[in-house]
Amino acid sequence: MSVDKTNMAFYLRQAAEHRPKDAAVIIPKRKKFSKELEKDVYSFSELESLSDACARYLEKKNVRRQTKVLIMVRPGIELILLVFSLQKIGAVPVIIDPGMGMKNFVSCVEHTKPDVFIGIPQALFLSMLFRKVFEPISEKIIIQKKKFLKELNAFKEDEPFCIAKTKLNELAAVLFTSGATGPSKGVCYEHGMFISQCERIKKQYGIKPGEIDLPMLPVFSLFNPALGMTTVVPEMNPSKPAKASARKLVQDIQEFGVTNSFGSPVLWDKISRYCLKKGIKLKGLKRVLAAGAPVSAQIIEQMNEVMPNGELHTPYGATESLPVSSIDGATVLSYSKEKSLKGEGTCVGKVLDNVEARIIQVVEGVIVNIENTKTLPVGEIGEIIVKADFVTKEYYNIPEKTAEAKIKGGPDLWHRIGDMGYFDEKGYLWFCGRKSERVIMKDGVLYTDLCEGIINKNKRVYRSALIGLGKPGKQIPAIVIEPEKACYPKTAEALEAFKRNVLAVMITEDMLKDIRQIYFKRKLPVDVRHNAKINRLKLAKEFSA
Repeated sequence: MSVDKTNMAFYLRQAAEHRPKDAAVIIPKRKKFSKELEKDVYSFSELESLSDACARYLEKKNVRRQTKVLIMVRPGIELILLVFSLQKIGAVPVIIDPGMGMKNFVSCVEHTKPDVFIGIPQALFLSMLFRKVFEPISEKIIIQKKKFLKELNAFKEDEPFCIAKTKLNELAAVLFTSGATGPSKGVCYEHGMFISQCERIKKQYGIKPGEIDLPMLPVFSLFNPALGMTTVVPEMNPSKPAKASARKLVQDIQEFGVTNSFGSPVLWDKISRYCLKKGIKLKGLKRVLAAGAPVSAQIIEQMNEVMPNGELHTPYGATESLPVSSIDGATVLSYSKEKSLKGEGTCVGKVLDNVEARIIQVVEGVIVNIENTKTLPVGEIGEIIVKADFVTKEYYNIPEKTAEAKIKGGPDLWHRIGDMGYFDEKGYLWFCGRKSERVIMKDGVLYTDLCEGIINKNKRVYRSALIGLGKPGKQIPAIVIEPEKACYPKTAEALEAFKRNVLAVMITEDMLKDIRQIYFKRKLPVDVRHNAKINRLKLAKEFSA
């Protein structure tokens, strides 16, 4: 069967026809006080049949084409089934990261105004707690895993469900940003954008059918049937990645023969440190994707030791535009590592085929047309903007934010990623930090990634954050340091000695000459989704006070 490239659900049907008995989803079920491993396994054929049944079930519950459906279930078979069944109907899943906090989550629901709500029993309690927000929702469907799967058996039929032939520019999903650097926004994905993304990822990383994936960000599991990969649902709470057990994740990788995995740099740091401590080699891993924040050379070196037959890659982009560029670990170590340590930023690789990126002079506020921008020369830092067929066009029901983030360029739209960067003479793109987090002093500008790269050379520093105290234009720069756990100063004398040690290095660096204030925190505030994006604006408020 040739795939009708108008809807991701057709890819699942193709996989079910070509590889019906191969595992599509594996769910580990480790008992608390036992070494025995149980698992639920669903083949591509079973997943296709169950998603057909689920589509019929949802149609009976008044879900129709373009119905907005808020999904509040845990990662696993229910999430995968619901998303594919909604795609088959042509309905629009609304996916909000529960880790963003109850207040922000409810705000996203209120803003989106979904037509239908599907969730686990705990989600029903939330809807009762915020009755006014959830009251306008016409249909509320509460599901329990075992009961839900049994219910679907009644909706199985011999004939396959008729997949909606959606248009490429038809709304396919609303995915909310992490809200790490501002209020979370609903990103509108069209069917054509998902298909283009999927094909770019497959081509860029050479993914083959039959591979086994451990996606540590649930949304990435939804691409796997289209990529022909088996999904192993990781034993972790994706809304609390910092609390994930490295031991369990390593066991999942080893026991299920995982060849591919996506996770934040913090997770790979945690996993690689655990493996080095235990003398474990992850010989089956072919490919690791680390994204969500800059990946240090140290993490790459650690992963190289524990992953002898694989390569770490860092795709660069945003919820609204991914992937823009990509870089592999070998290139980082041979080309950009030393430059990053000198304060030149983080190299994020070369821009992918059929993607266009520019560095433009910074403009505060709306840019109506691309003609109103000034493209900067090689080596000059400016705002990164991108254009491609998978780059989203708008935020759901927030026209003012859409206007701020998009630039008209003839029939196309450019997206303002919100990052600062530059191109070097070899065509590599470099990330310098978030536009909103640069420190604007009276007589100059400092960029977070450049300054932090130098500070982080200190082996006692786990990570650091450049912040600006006061109002932009008159900001006083400061550094907040999170030391390695074993290196946190225990006395006032030790604290002062640590400060003097850092200052001694800073005095020798021209870029850091204006920074004289150093603060320490046991843990820097980070985003929930990746546990890696430092909330520098929050730190600035804290230390300005």
